[in-house]
Amino acid sequence: MLEKFTNFIDSRLAGPMDKIANQRHLRAVRDGIIATLPLIIVGSFFLIVAFPPLPATWGITEFLTSNAATILLPYRMTMYIMSLYATFGIGASLAKSYDLDQVSGGILATIAFLLTFVPVNVPAEALEAAGTAGFVLPMANLGGGGMFVGIITAIIAVEIYRMTDKSKFKITMPEQVPPAVARSFEALTPTLIVILGMATITYYIGFDWHTAVAKLVAPLVTAADSLPSVLLLIFMITFFWVFGIHGVSIVGSLARPVWLQLLEGNTTAQAAGEALPHIAAEPFFQWFIWVGGSGATIGLAILLAFTAKSEYGSKLGKAIITPSIFNINEPVIFGVPIVLNPIMMIPFVVTPMIMATIAWFATSLGFVNPVTITAPWTLPGPIGAYLATGGDWRAAVLNVILILVSVICYYPFVKVYDRKELEKEQGIEA
Repeated sequence: MLEKFTNFIDSRLAGPMDKIANQRHLRAVRDGIIATLPLIIVGSFFLIVAFPPLPATWGITEFLTSNAATILLPYRMTMYIMSLYATFGIGASLAKSYDLDQVSGGILATIAFLLTFVPVNVPAEALEAAGTAGFVLPMANLGGGGMFVGIITAIIAVEIYRMTDKSKFKITMPEQVPPAVARSFEALTPTLIVILGMATITYYIGFDWHTAVAKLVAPLVTAADSLPSVLLLIFMITFFWVFGIHGVSIVGSLARPVWLQLLEGNTTAQAAGEALPHIAAEPFFQWFIWVGGSGATIGLAILLAFTAKSEYGSKLGKAIITPSIFNINEPVIFGVPIVLNPIMMIPFVVTPMIMATIAWFATSLGFVNPVTITAPWTLPGPIGAYLATGGDWRAAVLNVILILVSVICYYPFVKVYDRKELEKEQGIEA
């Protein structure tokens, strides 16, 4: 029965899922957003500095909080406007997939995105600090709130670039002209079309890109920030993994724009001193669900390392325990293996769902702060959870509790697995 189901997955599902994961537009979105992660990680840490997890009466705390507006400026120029950087990355990645100039693709995507904004004329009285009047951009939509608009406009801009290149509707320079100069002239035609087209839609027709797209994706964002959605995503990711398909690569490509929007909503609220509105941003998955890696396999690694009686299980456990502490679990998935293993696939799917439920209620009931920081994913669990929640020690405690839950969930299955391995070894010895 399992073999038939496995063959069905391999023949009917693995191929289409692999095609989806490698579809050029989805791949460009994934690569463009991932390229912004260094900015998101570094920029978000300024939130910890501005709002330190220290007693309010300490002098250093008073100094930092009183200067929070200045301390947060690097955050506002990085994570707070992450959609701007992501749009450039998406455009560059998509252009590369079409063998077009990456820089031109990124620039066209960026200008198309910026042309969805209507600058606001601010009177001089409102800009006393600057001492002058002028036009300003609505910054909120440069962050996570504008991510979907950035994705759409980046794809539109690069597709226009591709069509002009394919149809030869471009200015071609002689071979003697330096390549950089030639590329600039080749990009003139698509640049004209993108600027004129986007300006017409936004300024002359009066279409509000951000309001329209926000209304379309609002149900998706609301649904994503719910326990049923979290459990569904966990099931999909682990389900693909047990058949050897990289679940995070497939599901993450579709979910990451929403995850980033939820995270940006929390960071914006924290910077404004407001209550944090969301739970299910991506760091929530990383530090309270994927402890040890997909499938929450830290418990499996601990059990194999310290309780396995079979030679293979014991040696494997000692080999995988260190990578697991740093959330690297490919050695676990393919070494046990979990892939196509009827014993281990059950806790691999169920354990993270149990942990997610515990973490969800702990956060929603106020026992733990919602996540606001994208901490490096290779940090040990308690440290990453502490940083991701802005220095909440209770998050570190919750992470340790969830590791124990993982151990308990995997325990009976590891015993069965280890006994079978031991029987194999004894049979070989006999």
